[in-house]
Amino acid sequence: MAAFDHLRTTYFEECAELLDAAYTHLAAIAEGRADDDTVNAVFRAFHSIKGGGGAFGFERLVGFAHELETVLDLLRDGRLAMAAPVAALLLRSTDTLSDLVAATRAGQDKPPGFEDELVEALRDLAVHPAAPLRAVEPAVAAAVVSRWRVRFVPHAGLFRSANEPLLIIRQLKRLGDVRVEADLSRLPHLAELDPEEAYLAWTLFVETAQPRGAIEAVFEFVGDDCDLTITAATAAGPADHPAAAPANETPAALAPSPSIRVDVEKVDRLVNLVGELVINQAMLAQLGSQLPPEMCAGLLNGLDTMSQHLREMQEGVMAIRAQPVKSVFSRMPRLVREVSAHLGKDVRLAVSGEGTEIDKTVIEQLADPLTHLLRNALDHGIETPEERLAAGKPRQGTIFLSAEHRGGRIVIEVADDGRGIPRPKVLAKARDRGLVAQDAVLNDEEIDHLIFLPGLSTSEALSDISGRGVGMDVVKRNIQALGGRIAVQSRDGTGSRFQLSLPLTLAILDGMAVAVGAESYIVPLTNIMESLRPRPDNIHPVTGHGDVLAIRGEYVPLVYLHQRFKVPDAVTDPCKGIVVIVESEGANRIGLVVDDLLGQQQVVVKSLEANYGPVEGVGGATVLGDGRVALILDVSRLKTASTFSAPVERRAAPPMELH
Repeated sequence: MAAFDHLRTTYFEECAELLDAAYTHLAAIAEGRADDDTVNAVFRAFHSIKGGGGAFGFERLVGFAHELETVLDLLRDGRLAMAAPVAALLLRSTDTLSDLVAATRAGQDKPPGFEDELVEALRDLAVHPAAPLRAVEPAVAAAVVSRWRVRFVPHAGLFRSANEPLLIIRQLKRLGDVRVEADLSRLPHLAELDPEEAYLAWTLFVETAQPRGAIEAVFEFVGDDCDLTITAATAAGPADHPAAAPANETPAALAPSPSIRVDVEKVDRLVNLVGELVINQAMLAQLGSQLPPEMCAGLLNGLDTMSQHLREMQEGVMAIRAQPVKSVFSRMPRLVREVSAHLGKDVRLAVSGEGTEIDKTVIEQLADPLTHLLRNALDHGIETPEERLAAGKPRQGTIFLSAEHRGGRIVIEVADDGRGIPRPKVLAKARDRGLVAQDAVLNDEEIDHLIFLPGLSTSEALSDISGRGVGMDVVKRNIQALGGRIAVQSRDGTGSRFQLSLPLTLAILDGMAVAVGAESYIVPLTNIMESLRPRPDNIHPVTGHGDVLAIRGEYVPLVYLHQRFKVPDAVTDPCKGIVVIVESEGANRIGLVVDDLLGQQQVVVKSLEANYGPVEGVGGATVLGDGRVALILDVSRLKTASTFSAPVERRAAPPMELH
C-alpha cells in the first residue's frame, strides 16, 4: 500500500509539471509563436496525464484528457487550423483539466456536469474542424442546487497578505444564498488585540447552483493564509474534508537533465546546518586571528581551506534550494484570463524571464504581492476595449510580467499599457484623508508613491477585484519584509510599471562589517559602491539637510550611523573615519559615516522582527565570530527612515543652498 501511495503521489506531481508545460506552450500558441514542436509538446502532456490516470482508474479525468488529446491530434496533422478561438478553448479546457486533477488528488469529485459543456465544444470541434466556435461559458449544473458547509479560519497574518474576509464573503454571496456564523473564540482581550492580526473565523452555509469549484475559486488566493474545509451540508459524519488545492498552483516544469525528488524539509534542514557552520567558522577564524602565525601556520592554513570549502558548500546548497520563478509566474495567466473576463476586458499577459532562479523561501512569499499587483493592473490600469479604442490604443490591453538577475538581486517587474496613475485624484484623496499637508508640493514620483499609504484608494466604490489602498501598503510591507524594495513609475495615458527588487536568498549574504563606536554593523556588499576617507574641503553642510559629500561632480548626502543609532564614543568627523557610499534602488546614493571597515564576511541572516521587533533602517541581524549580535542594514529603508544627520560643528566650508 505504501508503494502504491508513493506512485500515486508521483503521478500527481508529474501532472502538475505537465500542466505547467502545457500552459507555457499554449500561451505560445495563442500568441502566434507556435511550431510543430510546440503542438507536439502539448499533445504529449495531455497524453501522459491520460495514460497515468488510466493506470490508477481515474476514469473521469482520463475521459476529459482524451477529448483534449483528440483536438491536439487534429492540430498536429494539420486537419485543424490554430486560430484564436481554438487557443482560447484549449486554455479554458486546460483550466478544467487542472481542476479535475486537483479534485482527484484530494479524493473529491466535481459535481455532475462540471465539464460537460467543454466536452461538447471539444467534440464539435473534432467533428467539424472548419465550423466557427461558439462561446463556452463556465459549466454549471443547471437547476441543481447544492448545499455546502464552508469552515473558514484565517491565519493570524491574513491581513498582511492583502486579503479582506468581508470582500471574500461578499464574493461568495454572488454564488447563491449564504448564511454566516461567526466564531469569536479566538478573540483576545482588548488590551491584547493587535489590529493587524485576524482573530475571527466563520462557518458559512452556501446554497448554490454553481459547482464546488466556484466556491473553491472564491478562496483561491487565501489558500496559504487560512484553514479551509468545504463539505456537502448533507454529508454523513462530522469530519470535514480539506478543500482541493488551488488548481493553478503548479511547480516548475522538469528540466531536461536527470533529476531526483528530495523532500523540501530535508533541504531546509541542510541549509540551517550550513548556516550554523558559517557561524562556527567565523568564530574559529576570530580565535585563529589571535594565534601567532609563526607557531600555528598549519592550523591557520587549515582554517582558510575550510572557509573556502564551506563557501562552496553553501553555494551548492543554496543552488539546490533555488527554484525558477516560473513556479509562481505559471499561476498568473489563469488569473488574468478569469479576472479580465469578469471585468469585461480584453487583456493578454506577456511573460519573460520565468527561468530566473531565486531561493524558494522568497518564491513562497511572492505569490500574494504579484497577485495583488496583477489584479490591481486589471481593475485600475487597463481600460475597457471601448475606452482603449477611443484613446487610439489597441483594443487588447497588455500586462508585462518579467524577472531578471541584476546586481546580485532579482528584479521582478509588473507593467501595463493602461491609463496610468491618476495623480490629481491620488493627491486630492491623500489631502482629504490628512495623509498629506494641504500646502505640500509633491513631484510626480512622490505622488505615485502615495498609493502605498495605508487606507488610500481612488476607487469610488469597493471592488472585490482590487483597490489602490486596499492592500498596496501591505504589498510594500511584504516586499520590505523580504529585504526587498518596490518602485513605481507611471505615465498618464501610457501605463504603470512596478519594480520589485529582492535578494536571491534570505538565509546567507555577503556583507562588509563596519565599526561604529563599540558596535558593529553589516552592510550588504551588493549595495556598496566604494569607500573612502574624504578631505575636509569635500564636506559641505546644506541648510536644513545636513552634510553632503562632493565627489566627482556629484553631491552625496551623508548619514552618520552613530547619530542614527545613538552610539556613544564614535568617530564624528568623516575625515577621520570612513564614508561608505551605498546605492539603493533607482540609483540613489548615500554615504554612511563609520569609524572603520572590519572586513568582508559571510553572515547568516536572522529575523530581527521575529526575535525582537522592527527597527527602522535594519533588515535583520547576525551572530559575529566573537558571539556578538550585529545589525544588518537595509540601505533603502535607512535612507527614508531619517533626515540626514546634522553637520558636525568643525565645518569650515560655507553652507550650500538647495534649489
